[in-house]
Amino acid sequence: MKVILLQDVKSLGKKGEVVNVSDGHARNMLLPKKLGIEATSKNLNDLKLKRANDDKVAKENLEAAKDYKAELETKEVRVSIKVGEGGRTFGSVSTKEIAEEAKAQLGYDIDKKKMQLPNPIKELGTTSVAIKLHPKVVAQLKVIVEEA
Repeated sequence: MKVILLQDVKSLGKKGEVVNVSDGHARNMLLPKKLGIEATSKNLNDLKLKRANDDKVAKENLEAAKDYKAELETKEVRVSIKVGEGGRTFGSVSTKEIAEEAKAQLGYDIDKKKMQLPNPIKELGTTSVAIKLHPKVVAQLKVIVEEA
C-alpha cells in the first residue's frame, strides 16, 4: 500500500514522502496514529499543491530576508560602555545590549539569538556583528562602541 507520510517516521522516511509499506503496517500503525494517509489521487494532488505553495512561501521569505539584509547593512548601532583609566572597559557589550540598542535607535526588532558574536565586545571602536536572518542570508550590522 502506498502511504504519504505526515510526520518523519524513523525507519520509513521523512514528512511528505510517498512510501510503499505493507497493508497491515499501514492499517495498524501509520493510519491510526496519524503518521500517514493513504496515497489516493486526491491526496497526491493535495501534496503536490502544498509543496508548490511551500516553495513559493520559502522563495518569498528568502527575498524578504535579502531585502532586510540590504537595509540593515547600511545602518549602524551605537552602544555606550563605562571606561576606566588607561582605556580599560568595565564589562562588555553582549548581543542582548546590541538588540536593545537596535530596537531603540533603529526601530528594528532583532532577535539576540540570531546574532553571531563569538566573544562579547570588550574594547572601544567599530565591530561588525553577523546576524543570521535566514539559513542562506547573513547580514553584517556595524556596532560602534563608545565611552559612556
